[in-house]
Amino acid sequence: MSFRTIEAAKAALLDKELMSSMGFSIDQLMELAGLAVAQAVFKEYPPSSAKNCLILCGPGNNGGDGLVAARHLKLFGYTPKVYYPKPTNRPIFQGLTTQLENFNIAFVSDLPPELKSCDLIIDSLFGFSFKPPIRSPFDSVIAQMLDAQNNGKHIVAVDIPSGWDVDAGPVSPEIKNYQPDLLVSLTAPKPCTKLLSPHSSHYVGGRFIPQEFAQKWNIDLPPFHGVDQCSKLNYHMD
Repeated sequence: MSFRTIEAAKAALLDKELMSSMGFSIDQLMELAGLAVAQAVFKEYPPSSAKNCLILCGPGNNGGDGLVAARHLKLFGYTPKVYYPKPTNRPIFQGLTTQLENFNIAFVSDLPPELKSCDLIIDSLFGFSFKPPIRSPFDSVIAQMLDAQNNGKHIVAVDIPSGWDVDAGPVSPEIKNYQPDLLVSLTAPKPCTKLLSPHSSHYVGGRFIPQEFAQKWNIDLPPFHGVDQCSKLNYHMD
């Protein structure tokens, strides 16, 4: 059975409609995305096995999803820390960082020791709007993250593995061998997920799309169970 993907340009238009005629706001979408990520992490890496999480947050909305996920992970029993090298002064993001501070979630600046001591890395650096090449300081961040994975750390990628071209996959030489252990696609999988390793777990997160809207955009809605905000996929990406 196949599961349809949505390319970058179409995903941008879909988001635009969600925030216009569908009535959603960007902070609502971030909240739903971050909650879905946290739930997927809980299903695959419960706090009994991966309590110490390091969330790597980029400067855009994907980083915002990571900030939200950090708060929910704290509530789920984890000990999250956040590495956020290029924070923005946009009010939504300032609110998210204030929330984390009020939950006593640490923002860290020295990456190597945190990568060494954590149980799990959450890659929330770049989302579907990313265009290669990978620029400083994120080229170094991704290189260190992949070194940590080579030393046994698990990586959870949010929407796409950072550095991958959304439609073409890992085309940049520095990330050609990057495969996350868990990918949480948001709203719908992107074409690059066709190149995801069969050893990677794959979820779709974000339970807020009406069936009619999904049909209009030719996207598939996975089967959600109970109160789950994410669903594990066992499909071929089409």
